[in-house]
Amino acid sequence: MATMATTSIPPKHDLGSLRIGEAQRKSGNTGKRIGIAAGVLLVLGAVGFAGFALRVRKPVVEVAVATKPEAGGAITALNASGYVTPRRRATIAAKITGRVTGVFFDEGTRVTEGQLLATLDDSDAQRALASAKADRDSARAAIEDYQVQLRNANIQLKRAQDLQAAGVQTQEALDNARTAADSLKAKIDLARVQVAAAEARIGEAQQNVDNCTIRAPFAGIVVSKDAQVGEMVSPISAGGGFTRTGIATIVDMNSNEVEVDVNESYIARVQPGQKCKATLDAYPDAPYDAKVRTVIPTADRQKATVKVRVSFDKLDSKILPDMGVKVAFLEEEPPAAKGKAKGPEPVAFIPKSAVRTDANASYVFLARGGKAERRAVKLGEDRGTEVAVLAGVAPGDSLVVKGQENLRDGQEIETAHP
Repeated sequence: MATMATTSIPPKHDLGSLRIGEAQRKSGNTGKRIGIAAGVLLVLGAVGFAGFALRVRKPVVEVAVATKPEAGGAITALNASGYVTPRRRATIAAKITGRVTGVFFDEGTRVTEGQLLATLDDSDAQRALASAKADRDSARAAIEDYQVQLRNANIQLKRAQDLQAAGVQTQEALDNARTAADSLKAKIDLARVQVAAAEARIGEAQQNVDNCTIRAPFAGIVVSKDAQVGEMVSPISAGGGFTRTGIATIVDMNSNEVEVDVNESYIARVQPGQKCKATLDAYPDAPYDAKVRTVIPTADRQKATVKVRVSFDKLDSKILPDMGVKVAFLEEEPPAAKGKAKGPEPVAFIPKSAVRTDANASYVFLARGGKAERRAVKLGEDRGTEVAVLAGVAPGDSLVVKGQENLRDGQEIETAHP
């Protein structure tokens, strides 16, 4: 029976089946357009929401209170701001590098002059001191031995002299006896010098031992505790920042004074001995009587200011270092001016930072009821950081001194005191 051979023909690729129809193409393009439009709408919505949120959020501003002019007597010639700074302030450090073994103070501790503050490991210094004392004792013992030998040498010398005078002993024997005695005297002198050298080494070693104790150089209050037991301290920075350079910071509270920077344009209004009113920012209702101690005879070219130091007439426990202070420099009204016609009296004094200008007119923003109220003002005498107001503001009004620049009349605000 004959077998028929069959051959398989590979199928042909139908490329036409991969073709995208016109309807499908239009449907895909429409989906892409919808997606792009939705993305654009989302972006525009986010931008609009952010803008709305910015418009709704209230600007935060800092305010200051208009002050009342002084009634009669001395008048304020200038106002300036500064800080309480003590004249006697020291960071206590060790003279040597060592490990702290004891700390006998804490922040706020009152200390007296010479009071022990801390101790360092003095084991090495104590061993050096003991070694120096041993050298001294050894030299003293040698002196005693040489003195015994010298007494015997003197006896031998006396005997040699007598024998030589009697013609029994030679001159050579006498010379040898004299040389032995002189040699012992020289050894005694050398040993005494060695004792003095050992005493000097003892003094040096004792100083190293004393350097391991840190004491207060003057009476005051500890304001900073800079080292703990087990830490290394050194008079110079070492160890990649792991070595302390100080033990404590002490302040003499009786030396507190005020240091202010006065604009060089107004420094002519300040004189040594001039009376002042110093008001701590922490206690604005209790000003202190003060006076100008000195005007530092140099200016800061960067800030165009001159440093002035003001002393308190009476110190108390409220005055602490680095507190903020506002100083009003006072001056007596000249007698010649009393009979002359005076200009308009100021109704209040306000910070210069509260004044704004618009078309040659001055105005301020008052903070009232959570809103900014624009108020035109008439300005008077310039007093450094403050300016007199002749009309428009009353004492006690809260003025915007810092915050959003483009405030609007009636805009809602949030106040924050500086």
